[in-house]
Amino acid sequence: MKKTAIILGATGLTGSILLEKLLNDDRYKTIKLFSRKEIDGLPSKVKQFVGDILELDNFKKDFTADEVFCCIGTTAKKTPDKQLYKKIDFGIPVTAAKLAKANGMPVFLVISSLGANAKSSIFYSQTKGEMEQAVLSEKIEKTHILQPSIIGGDRQEKRIGEKIGLVLIKLLQPLFFGKLKKYRITEAEDIAQAMINLANSNSTKTIITSASINLLAKGKPTQK
Repeated sequence: MKKTAIILGATGLTGSILLEKLLNDDRYKTIKLFSRKEIDGLPSKVKQFVGDILELDNFKKDFTADEVFCCIGTTAKKTPDKQLYKKIDFGIPVTAAKLAKANGMPVFLVISSLGANAKSSIFYSQTKGEMEQAVLSEKIEKTHILQPSIIGGDRQEKRIGEKIGLVLIKLLQPLFFGKLKKYRITEAEDIAQAMINLANSNSTKTIITSASINLLAKGKPTQK
């Protein structure tokens, strides 16, 4: 039986790649997008629900699917207000998990970050860690939390400083081995493919770090 998937964050770097992959995946009959604005030019396979996703509860009736892919995330530069930042990076994924649980959805995948820790003194890492704890507390049958390192890919936004930083890290990547391997750039393409492979596997692994994301994207078993 063909499946229905929900994507949150389909206009972002990883979410847009994920959407394209699911559009070309015959296992999926319907893809539901929940966003602030409609994306033009999408096929009938996609159902769009437009509104304030900070108030995701308002979509409860339509928030039904076989799988939820949560690719929501912002940056301190885009969202300097910490209260709004937390509403996005914590509030949206956690509300999505609550709705998934309430509506009986068995598979929930969410992108977090390497170093996520609810006890961290760094606001970004702390927020991601608190989000992970809250999502896990819903006890959805298959929950996969992906913790990529710096995400690489062709962003529509031209962030000069970030592009320079990515180039430098790529040059240094040959030095990242052993315990440092997890700090290598994680390509958005790999994250999207790993999410799809996880959703269609029997894996029960909960926390997926950057090294495992790369393996999963290639269809290889992850390290224990």
